[in-house]
Amino acid sequence: MTQQGVRWTADQVLALAPGSTSRTAGSRLGTAGPWSGAGSSGEGTVWGLCEGGGSTPYRTVVDVADASGPAYHCSCPSGESPCEHALGLLLLWAGGGGKVPRREVPEWAEQWIAGRRAHAEQKPTAGSSGSSGSAGPEAARRRAERRAERVTAGAVELEQRLADLLRGGLAAAEQPGYGLWEETAARMVDAQAPGLAARVRGLGAFAGTGPGGPVRLLEECALLHLLGRGWLRRERLPEGLAATVRSRVGLPVSAEGPAVRDRWLVLARYDTAESLLTTRHVWLYGTDSGRTALLLSYGAAGRAPELALPVGLALDAELSAHPGTGQPRMALGERFAPPVPADVRPPGTTTARAVARYGEALCEDPWLDSVPVTLDRVTPAPDGDGWQLADADEDAALPLTPAARSRPGLWRLVALSGGAPVRVFGECGHQGFTPLAAWPEGAGEMVPLC
Repeated sequence: MTQQGVRWTADQVLALAPGSTSRTAGSRLGTAGPWSGAGSSGEGTVWGLCEGGGSTPYRTVVDVADASGPAYHCSCPSGESPCEHALGLLLLWAGGGGKVPRREVPEWAEQWIAGRRAHAEQKPTAGSSGSSGSAGPEAARRRAERRAERVTAGAVELEQRLADLLRGGLAAAEQPGYGLWEETAARMVDAQAPGLAARVRGLGAFAGTGPGGPVRLLEECALLHLLGRGWLRRERLPEGLAATVRSRVGLPVSAEGPAVRDRWLVLARYDTAESLLTTRHVWLYGTDSGRTALLLSYGAAGRAPELALPVGLALDAELSAHPGTGQPRMALGERFAPPVPADVRPPGTTTARAVARYGEALCEDPWLDSVPVTLDRVTPAPDGDGWQLADADEDAALPLTPAARSRPGLWRLVALSGGAPVRVFGECGHQGFTPLAAWPEGAGEMVPLC
């Protein structure tokens, strides 16, 4: 049990899995069979011995009550966090039924907990760097100027390449394959503009995609041209839009807004992989402020990002906004308590208003793919070869994105609805709506869809 005397659900446990493989393996270990000596301290520590490939069982311990987020330790050789044994142990604990009884913490688990918390207390606070600060700001300013010069050179080169492409026509670019775009993207990487590189690389997805490919390719080229021109003329832009351009180009930005303390409900969490970088997206809803926030964390070289917040629980924490007009991204600051259940739902809106909200957001950020929206009283329904969310109170509907149609969460949403209206949180953009979480009409717990 946690400090609040509640257990997590199986969905909340599996949402912590770094990938589908560990999720499947963890599910197999969520039964009492492979476990011995499992127990809970009643204060957020869960432990157990799991049968492994050898004669010695794996020692697994999880701290779910730490305000900084759940932490895991296992003697298995897996490099994932949490590993399949930690997931299986948490599933066993979440299932109840006396399979993880309250008992005294064994010495090996107590040593790990004590060592971890002692290490946390010794971490230096922000601004306590031992290096001299006299040359730091000046050196940082020179580095920023040198990088801006490289990005400018890259933007100028990109403008020339786009002009050559359009001058010669899109027919050559329509040939399937990514070679044309990868070479240009590599040039943008050399210019230290990863945002430009990612958008250039994305152009290859429209090559040879059928009748709609040239139109989408031209649209994306226009947005790329707009971003390059925005960078080259950033001094003339309003500060909010200039900050958005810097972020879209790929310059690192720090959260600068005032800290907002709230009880943040974790609405959804999913990962996207690009080249050697995995990006984790976590959507939060402030139960008091009514604000929707996006947390991003990154994992390099195939490793899962470290930020693992349990979906469906709320955490008492401070968040600070990143610069940029209409920017939902925030940075997670101090956490004051472990996550706890929260019987809260974001207020919903109509499908027509959701589309209008996306249009309004594009005025502030033309490169925005989607906005977070909660739809109220919608019903999933087939629409030809795809699916849509039909508004129960208006003659309108939103199509689901191609990505949403291929996810297992769609069938979970259909099962939850059963033909009746539901409330759905997700991302609304130019490709349609991607559902990420849902609630049944009336009372009922949140159902994650990703």
